[in-house]
Amino acid sequence: MAAMAGSASAQITPAAGYVPPDDTPAIRIGMVLFPQFSYQTNPKITDADGNLVNKNSFDVTRAYINITGQLSHIVAFRITPDITRQSSLLSLTSGSTVTNDSLVYRIKYAFGQFNLDDWMPPGTWTRLGIQQTPWIDFDEGIYRYRFEGTTFAERVPLPTTMTSSDAGVSYHMNVAGNYGEIHVGVYNGENYPRAEVNNEKGLELRGSVRPFARSAPNLRGLRAHLVYYDDHYQKNDPRKRFMSNLTYEQKYVSAEFDYLSAQDQLLATLPNVKSHGWAAWATPRLPFDNGSSWEALLRFDHWIPNTSTALVPAASSPAPGMTTFEQQAQNRVIAGVSYWFPHQGNVSTALLVCYDGQRFKNITTAPIRTVAVNGLLTF
Repeated sequence: MAAMAGSASAQITPAAGYVPPDDTPAIRIGMVLFPQFSYQTNPKITDADGNLVNKNSFDVTRAYINITGQLSHIVAFRITPDITRQSSLLSLTSGSTVTNDSLVYRIKYAFGQFNLDDWMPPGTWTRLGIQQTPWIDFDEGIYRYRFEGTTFAERVPLPTTMTSSDAGVSYHMNVAGNYGEIHVGVYNGENYPRAEVNNEKGLELRGSVRPFARSAPNLRGLRAHLVYYDDHYQKNDPRKRFMSNLTYEQKYVSAEFDYLSAQDQLLATLPNVKSHGWAAWATPRLPFDNGSSWEALLRFDHWIPNTSTALVPAASSPAPGMTTFEQQAQNRVIAGVSYWFPHQGNVSTALLVCYDGQRFKNITTAPIRTVAVNGLLTF
């Protein structure tokens, strides 16, 4: 027995139990598809013959091919083409044009990622290229209804809205114990559809805190977030965004509250316009053992597009008695019912029947109401 023990001991090396990192190059293909049918109930439009009709259409609002992979356990990458509707006049030959109204592909994401887990807490990395901005893509992971339409921060009527992607460099770090994370980056600020136009760069930051990370499961889903964007349209012409958010995720419901304030000065000769608003949504759900679920979508957006400029003279205001732009508001109600199909692994399929209604207070725009059937297919 002593000899056997000695023999076994000799076979154990200091590296026993150590699993070396996987440095095998790998590539994976995925997809995202958002098909849609929408029917605008109000306002009606006039067709070429002068008839009043309800505009309706079949469309594809998003179609991604995700190409992700790694060159080693330190170096990873992602390349994602994006679909968009392009409507413009393209010159065919000298003196002739044709209307182009096609779905075209462009780059949404194209970045290299350098994982720093060997030296820092797990989930620490830096990225370079056209990549996720700190808030929108993160928020879409909580608000699963991007296939109905954009999140609150993307839908507000600003000269430059916040989008999920821009060219730049960023750093991400998880807080030990799953208590939060930090994502900060420097970006062009023009968002991924546009090239940089000057020397200005935008600092973008998100800090998230999960205060009950080690508490009961019903409390772990509560998180608080602060989001800050600091950029300039031109030198000394500010483009700023500040958000405070609360999110909650649980088996039977997810919910979120957003507050956003913005500051925009397009040129030194134009006013510095300040705006703010808030949004709240909830998705109560009825899950089943096979992984499927019925779910409701309830959302309300409220936006004041200008809080800083008085009307002079007041008689020129778009509504009687209105004296400041702060009396204007844009409200949006979204309500729907969805079914999420049963799947295993990183696959999602859903159908949503939804109402989307916009009302404008002291703004000379007719209410816009739409009903739609939205689809989601992703893996």
